[in-house]
Amino acid sequence: MAKLRLQEEFGQIDIYLFDQLLKGRIAPGMTVLDAGCGGGRNLVYLLRERYEVFAADANAGAIEAVREMAGRLAPGLRAENFRVEPVESMSFEDACADVVICNAVLHFARDDAHFEQMLMGVWRKLKPGGLLFARLGSTIGMESRVTALGGRRYKSPDGSERYLVDEALLMEWTGRLGELADPLKTTVVQGLRAMTTWVVRKG
Repeated sequence: MAKLRLQEEFGQIDIYLFDQLLKGRIAPGMTVLDAGCGGGRNLVYLLRERYEVFAADANAGAIEAVREMAGRLAPGLRAENFRVEPVESMSFEDACADVVICNAVLHFARDDAHFEQMLMGVWRKLKPGGLLFARLGSTIGMESRVTALGGRRYKSPDGSERYLVDEALLMEWTGRLGELADPLKTTVVQGLRAMTTWVVRKG
């Protein structure tokens, strides 16, 4: 029963995003934007707790699912808070969010230029002092296992072909944007792929 209650309250929230909640970096009264929200698995708790939530995804079906979930959990939110848009061209006002979540999105960049467009599209929506929470594919811990395809695109042992960052690139971008709120944390999934958690505070 306890497991069911936890799932009802938090949904399938990313464990590293849950960590940010535990640390108090995402707190009631904040405005949260989920950029590339998918079906909204990271929004269940935030909607239940009446955060001001915005979300965007290029997939219309995903946004429809999030609107339906918001209608049940937070009926006071407007449908226009949830928009069918790619993260690089979201139409929300700049500096509208205290926290931007960008979970498992940036590694779908086509190349360096597209990665920058996506990242800056997300970054513009953060208020000064705001927090970017990003999880994305990386080569960290997988350097000898991935196959370079050019333009920072790699094939991982799980068969996926994605734009993968490394520590040097993330630290370069951190220096340009703000400062790390947490050290980089990378999970290597049994030699198949690596996902890095990147949490940056906007200056």
